[in-house]
Amino acid sequence: MFFTSLLNSMPGAVSQGMIWGIMAIGVYITYKILDIADLTVDGSLCTGAAVCIVLIMLGVPAWISLLVSFIVGLCAGFITGVFHTTFGIPAILSGILTQLALYSINLHIMGWDQASFSRANLPINADKYNLALSSRYLRTFSFQNPIIVLLICILALIAILYWFFGTELGSSLRATGANGNMARANGINTNRTKVLALMISNGLVSLSGGLLAQYQGFADINMGRGAIVIGLAAVIIGEVLFSKVFKNFALLLLSCVFGAIIYYIVIQIVLKLGLSTDDLKLLSAIVVALFLAVPYWKANYASKHVKKGV
Repeated sequence: MFFTSLLNSMPGAVSQGMIWGIMAIGVYITYKILDIADLTVDGSLCTGAAVCIVLIMLGVPAWISLLVSFIVGLCAGFITGVFHTTFGIPAILSGILTQLALYSINLHIMGWDQASFSRANLPINADKYNLALSSRYLRTFSFQNPIIVLLICILALIAILYWFFGTELGSSLRATGANGNMARANGINTNRTKVLALMISNGLVSLSGGLLAQYQGFADINMGRGAIVIGLAAVIIGEVLFSKVFKNFALLLLSCVFGAIIYYIVIQIVLKLGLSTDDLKLLSAIVVALFLAVPYWKANYASKHVKKGV
């Protein structure tokens, strides 16, 4: 009974993992390339969802709505980047400030048709609107199946990012993260590349928010709360499990998606074992802490053996 129920929940876990995997790729750009834990993502995820749902309700095609969600995410990342590079505010505080501002903005976006111009939840009906993907088609063998749609999206995104980071501008961005002083010595405007990285990251996060809102059929003001933890979990799980196998940059991005899928499969297993949904945030924090500690423990273990060998 347990395994039957678990197997039935796997398609949902995989599809959600793929959506959050796109978000994790955005987190990878700031966390692994720039070494910045950008907290803007907790706000920009909801912004992408809110904008996407509102535009679809206004008659804009779903795919164009997703593109606008991506652009809105670029704007959110730009604001964080300006706070950090122009105002001199530390990166983590810049993200918190933008996230805080986005909370109010998201309420106003979702309340576009209300007299109070404020709403915390905005549902959308897949029967009334043409969505790019929906959880109701999860068990259909067609191109409406969200897993197929998400697979195409992920492969296209990774291909575009792989191309971009191979260009001169993309290489400048990676050089900034690797050694900012050396990058500046070689004539790279590191402030510009930091802003660009934050923009791309939040654009992807916002895009995943739009996909998530369509998939689950609503946008909610709290849907981005703790998103950075899930993103970090996906990145770290992917790195720990696949870093020795995946060396190519495109495969490293793909490992973030695999990490997110594994994360959601683990969540499903734990829920089926009887864990309360109220404890999911605690579980997420524990999972991230453990996987963050693994590289440190491995390094300490290796250094001890080297000393013993000497």
